[in-house]
Amino acid sequence: MAAALLANTLYSVGFVLEKRALTALPQVSIRQPARLLRLVIGSPLWIGGSVSLAAGFAAQLAVYRTLPIAAAQGIFVSGLVLLVLLSARLLGEETTGRERYALGAILAALLMVVLSLKEGSDQVSRAAPYPLILLVCVPSLAAGVWLYGSAERRTRHRHRMPTTGVEYGVAVGLLYGVSSLAIKGVSSYVTSSGLGGAVLELFRSPYPYLLLFTGAFGLVMSQAALQRCRASLIVPVCTTVTCLFTAVLGTLSFGEALPHDPLRLALRLAGTVLAVAVLLTMPKHDQAPQAPVGAKELTPP
Repeated sequence: MAAALLANTLYSVGFVLEKRALTALPQVSIRQPARLLRLVIGSPLWIGGSVSLAAGFAAQLAVYRTLPIAAAQGIFVSGLVLLVLLSARLLGEETTGRERYALGAILAALLMVVLSLKEGSDQVSRAAPYPLILLVCVPSLAAGVWLYGSAERRTRHRHRMPTTGVEYGVAVGLLYGVSSLAIKGVSSYVTSSGLGGAVLELFRSPYPYLLLFTGAFGLVMSQAALQRCRASLIVPVCTTVTCLFTAVLGTLSFGEALPHDPLRLALRLAGTVLAVAVLLTMPKHDQAPQAPVGAKELTPP
C-alpha cells in the first residue's frame, strides 16, 4: 500500500513537471522524434519529471509483487486527485464542471473495483503464457498507434475545434496498459537469489521487448500530446484506460480469478462498465475562446 501511494505521488509530480517544461519548449511533433528528444533532454525541468516517473516505475514493481492486479490499479487511480490539484496549482489549468463530474464518476467506478477485493482471498499470480500475452498486447499496440495517428490527422484540419485530448489519452493509455502488463511480468523475475539465471530467463520472455517498444513510442507520443493538451484531462483519461486495460485483461492473462461472491463480482463489473461509459461521454473538444466583452466585430472595407 505504501509503495502504491508513493508511486502515485511520483507519477503525478513527474507528469506535472514534464508538462511545465513542455510549455516552455517549441512545438514538438511525433513526425520529428529526434528533434523532440533533443529538446526535452536539454530541459532540466523535464529531466526532473522523468526521474520522478522512473522512480514511480520502481515503486510499481514492488506493488505488483504484493497486490493483485485489480487492487493495484484501484489504488493507482487515486493519484488522479493529486494530479488535478497539482495541475490547478502549478499549471493554472481549470477543469469544466462536466469534466469534474466525469473525474468524480471515474474515481467512484474504480472505488467499486477496490471494494470488490477481499484481503487473503485474491490470488497474486506470478506468470502468464507468452502466446496469450502477445495475443493481448500486439493488437492493443496497433490500435493505440492507429488511434493516435487518426487523432493527429484530424487536428491538422484548419477549422477543427481545439481537442481536449481524450483521443490522445486513450491511445497512450493503451500503450501504457501494455507496458503495465510487461511490468507485471518483469516483477515475477525480480528475486533475491539466482539473479543471473533470472535475467537470462527474463530476456527469453516478451516483456523486455514490450517495454522497449512502449517506452520508445510512449515517450514520443505522450510528450507531443501533453504539450498541446491539458495535463488535468489527458493524464486522467490515459490513467483510466491503462488501469481498466490492466485490471481486466491483466487479470485474465495472469489467471487471477474474478470474485466468486455475487456482490463483489457485481461491484467489479459495474465499476468497469461505469468507467468505460464515462470515457465515451467525455467532451472531445474544448470550447473556443470567447471574444472580450465590448469588442467590436471587424468587417473588411
